[in-house]
Amino acid sequence: MMTHQECINCRSKYAVDEVVYFCKKCGDLLEIKYDYAELVKMLGKSDWEKVPLSVWRYKDFMPINDFSKIVSLNEGGTGLHQCLRLGKQLGLRRLYVKNEGENPTGSFKDRGMTVGVTKAVELGAKSVICASTGNTSASLAAYAAKAGLRCAVLIPSGKIAYGKLSQAMIYGAQVLQVRGNFDEALDIVLKLSEKHRNIYLLNSINPFRIEGQKSLAYELCDQLEEEVPDRVVVPVGNAGNISAIWKGFTEFRELGFIGNLPRMTGIQAVGSAPIAQAIKSGSDKIVPVEKPETIATAIRIGAPVSWKKAVNAIRNSGGTAETVTDEEILAAQKLLARVEGIFVEPASASSIAGLIKLVNNGVIGKDESVVCVTTGHGLKDPDTAVKMSEKPVEVDAEIAAIEDALGLKRQVAILER
Repeated sequence: MMTHQECINCRSKYAVDEVVYFCKKCGDLLEIKYDYAELVKMLGKSDWEKVPLSVWRYKDFMPINDFSKIVSLNEGGTGLHQCLRLGKQLGLRRLYVKNEGENPTGSFKDRGMTVGVTKAVELGAKSVICASTGNTSASLAAYAAKAGLRCAVLIPSGKIAYGKLSQAMIYGAQVLQVRGNFDEALDIVLKLSEKHRNIYLLNSINPFRIEGQKSLAYELCDQLEEEVPDRVVVPVGNAGNISAIWKGFTEFRELGFIGNLPRMTGIQAVGSAPIAQAIKSGSDKIVPVEKPETIATAIRIGAPVSWKKAVNAIRNSGGTAETVTDEEILAAQKLLARVEGIFVEPASASSIAGLIKLVNNGVIGKDESVVCVTTGHGLKDPDTAVKMSEKPVEVDAEIAAIEDALGLKRQVAILER
């Protein structure tokens, strides 16, 4: 049972239906709190375990009062792929990829948006807004369209993957490109939502969005039949997802469904890695990156707003954080596609790149069970995939020419020797 919103720092409490994004006393982030004893009683009367895997399989765990208001595109229930060939290459016996690119708009953001937009409808909002490097805008635009809400998204100047931008546009969002970076765009939408109370903000600072994203942890537990992985590796940008997943695991343990917790491992690109640097240095604060740079645009964020939640998740779980170069990210993207047939965008591949680096450095043991979260589909950024792949070869429409191009004649000659 949802009870209140609570500041992660000073523990100030706010009503569940109060529209507030930061603590009014200390300015820190909020999280949704539950009465677990009451929730256990409610679950005892529920048939939730018979419902197919999806975000709303776990509706009893979600901070929604009126389920008739649910705005859904059938999100969640994404595949957990056992990667035998990649695991063998790395010497890992149990490696899985939780592929969030299988969500309706192609990214993990849908988990948060189905709950966040549902809450917006429940609160009577008519307009929603976000700042985005791509996936958030695509997801919010889709769910706003489904709900009949007006939607505005602010994207930073510079390259935005066209796969994501095209989604936000076709879903009918009003897209504004701000001459600045993501952090500046987020500051603007924060101020707008404070000034115009009829506009509901749905970046990951909104604690209701985090509640949707925690369902990934629930699904992992159910897909692995309550056998919790030793480690979960997650790409980190604005840092809402890794903290949401950790919240899901801790809640399942609190409710008695699991006994152990995984080590949360966050991966950032070298050019935008304030959280990884704080973990490595043992600092209690991050040093924002003024001009973040990486080919992985979805995690190109220099001042992640949920950094404190992410640092707490990593440290409280006994996990770690690592940085990877753009070259390592692209190599991992190609490797995952060619060894396991899973096509993900560059930011998603950072979890694979980080895994490879941590295994090679002896940080991740060969006997660990590991789940890498890949956050978005490869078609989110097709240009990058085309640039790093072999170009098509043009040949005449003749069998002999095609045999020659495929090397079939050489193969036959070798076999006949």
